[in-house]
Amino acid sequence: MNQVNSKRSEFPQIAESSTGLSVPVLPLRDKVILPGEIVSLVVGRGRSVAAMQEAVQKRRELLIVAQRDQAIEQPKPEDLYQVGTLARVIQVVKLDGDSYHVVVEGRSRVRVVEYLATQSLSYLAARITPLTITSGESIKLEALRRSITERFGELIAAGRRIPLEIREELERLTHDPERFANLVLLALDLSNEERQEFLEVGDMLERFTKLIDRLIKEIDVLKLEKKLERETSKQIGKMQKEIILRERMRAIEKELGVSDERGDLASLAKKLERARLSKEAKAKAKEEMSRLRRMNAYSPEVSYIRTYLEWLSDLPWSTRDKKPIDMKAAKKVLDADHYGLKDIKERILEYLAVQKLRGKIQGSILCFVGAPGTGKTSIGQSIAKAMGRKFVRVSLGGIRDEAEIRGHRRTYVGAMPGRIIQKIKDAGTKNPVFMLDEIDKIGQDFRGDPAAALLEALDPEQNSNFSDHYLEVPFDLSEVLFIGTANILDTIPPALRDRLEVLRFPGYTEEEKFTIARKHLLPRVIIQNGLTARQVTIDDETLRFIIRRYTREAGLRNLERELARIARKVARKVSEKRSTTVHVSHANLTDFLGPAKFPETLKEEKDEIGMATGLAWTAAGGEILTIEALPMPGRGNVTITGQLGKVMRESAQAAFSFVRSRAELFRLSPDVAQKVDLHIHVPSGAIPKDGPSAGVALATAIASALAKIPVRKDVGMTGEVTLRGKVLEIGGIKEKVLAAHRAGLTTIILPKDNEKDLTEIPENIRSDLKFIFAGHVDEVFAHALTEVPTKTKREKPHQLIAPRMRPTASIVT
Repeated sequence: MNQVNSKRSEFPQIAESSTGLSVPVLPLRDKVILPGEIVSLVVGRGRSVAAMQEAVQKRRELLIVAQRDQAIEQPKPEDLYQVGTLARVIQVVKLDGDSYHVVVEGRSRVRVVEYLATQSLSYLAARITPLTITSGESIKLEALRRSITERFGELIAAGRRIPLEIREELERLTHDPERFANLVLLALDLSNEERQEFLEVGDMLERFTKLIDRLIKEIDVLKLEKKLERETSKQIGKMQKEIILRERMRAIEKELGVSDERGDLASLAKKLERARLSKEAKAKAKEEMSRLRRMNAYSPEVSYIRTYLEWLSDLPWSTRDKKPIDMKAAKKVLDADHYGLKDIKERILEYLAVQKLRGKIQGSILCFVGAPGTGKTSIGQSIAKAMGRKFVRVSLGGIRDEAEIRGHRRTYVGAMPGRIIQKIKDAGTKNPVFMLDEIDKIGQDFRGDPAAALLEALDPEQNSNFSDHYLEVPFDLSEVLFIGTANILDTIPPALRDRLEVLRFPGYTEEEKFTIARKHLLPRVIIQNGLTARQVTIDDETLRFIIRRYTREAGLRNLERELARIARKVARKVSEKRSTTVHVSHANLTDFLGPAKFPETLKEEKDEIGMATGLAWTAAGGEILTIEALPMPGRGNVTITGQLGKVMRESAQAAFSFVRSRAELFRLSPDVAQKVDLHIHVPSGAIPKDGPSAGVALATAIASALAKIPVRKDVGMTGEVTLRGKVLEIGGIKEKVLAAHRAGLTTIILPKDNEKDLTEIPENIRSDLKFIFAGHVDEVFAHALTEVPTKTKREKPHQLIAPRMRPTASIVT
């Protein structure tokens, strides 16, 4: 312990005067000290420290007086009370910095005659005079003292914990009323204002009377607490202790006369007014607010109603983006964000032009359909950017519950609005660009059909009054620009598909992939991996090689992954300071990506018997399809494998029947159908396949196998075949042609009715391929087989016996 021993010359001396004793003043912000009370203080203010040091040097006495306003840092005389406590300094300990730990003991009540605040003093001093105590009638005072003693015992019985030494000293203090009153005050939980009030009372009769009133009030509060505890413990368990405490607080506040303003409800009401609700929503909010005001504040329903009202106030009932559509700027944004997709951009600009002229959203909902990675989602963001609107996206893949779209009714625990309303709230405006991603992957079960719930939201004639089960009031979605995305259309219900205007996103050509990779993908990958354009470079030849030999897709996602692999390896070299710049070339490409994943072409190495190359459309873009047919000694059975769907199996049977009808042309022996089994297989047996467009490829493979004539390796074909040999029109021409080009085929056989679809094929692709348009399978044979026998006059056609078809196909897994 270090006591303060300062030199006397540092502070001017204060002498006694005829009007009273002059002492240093120690103002306190949040404490009123009573006579007889020992208190530990931390003194840190400059004038307070000086006053404490002066007291230690002289009589070790100082005046402790409370501030009227705790926020004042350097109080003036008018900021202090006129009545305080003369205290004795018991102990002083120096703390870190300029602060001191001081222990003082209150000695007596004094009144300030005059505060001495001059420039010659570095602290505040005061001239004081002691306050006298008037006892009044001794008999009445003794009666009040006994009543206080009795009430004090009741206070202890009610549960107030009083230190034993205070209780023992009170029993001994029968002839010192002031000391007795001060000890009782120390046992009570009084505010600073109440302590100051008791300190200023000099009449002991008045002080004892006030003490009795205060004791009675304190006893009533403690009894009420115990009563509440007994009542509530019977009704609720351990998990609801928080509610008990709140009820106890509320009852105490009520007993003490403290009013609850419920300012939170007032602020919620103002928030609802600012939200500019619709007429229906305003009526509903008024009704629910009225219920909330009448309800017990701690009822479980309160939180549900508050949450509902907050949802109403947070929705953008009248907030909208008002930026006009600039067609030139929109075109510039679309061209800057996406390369190619000319037809898609043209249709989008036409759509925006109509919206600009009409001033509102009208017409069908756009739906982008295409393979993964072709830019469907990103072009939706570009549309929002071009229109100056907020963009929100919700993924519908795997949703099976109608409540995900329309929301849950408020009768359910944890109810909330559907995803549409949630995203509108997130957007903060009532006219955002709203993307419904993966709309083709919506499911349905016993909980309802989410696709049916979308009908109202996507119908321009109905969505101005969209009804969410949670809100229970209509919300206007007519200004929202909805855009859907899908990989395929087959799984979208017809009623929903009827509301969509389909824009197909074809796969990218190699040249388009190269340009997109150079302008967009590579710069983005470099930034994402913490590199700069100088630290990693890839020459054009290497980039084309990556596209051709490391990816085989309609979109761009795998290409971006391969570029990211290169960037990560370069980032490691740079971070380990093994190199500052890295150039990726054909020579060191395998160090980054390993060996090539795909051959130069996917076409066959040579002309094969019984093997034809078909073209197929998938959700991921076009693919080539190898079809194999193998005859073998047997009893005329036909086996079809490769996990083929019902339509494709029927196409195989139709193709086989047609080839049999051409037995004379292919010089087949009369007993071939009785002594030969035929096995038709489509590789990649783990992948389901279906559709009629492989008919011409199946017929070509079967004819080649039975006639022992090879099929040209560089020819790909697609088209549905009939029993009479006609080749019918099919879809997905652009995707199939791009797949054939990627695979290295040079000749494409298409149905004659699909000749019009060549306009969709880029010019550079058309110039690399030879197109043959066939109206009959005989024309396909003429171009696909290395040779086609012609029957002579002496030859007679042989009639084949129909082979026995197996009812089911063998599936190779």
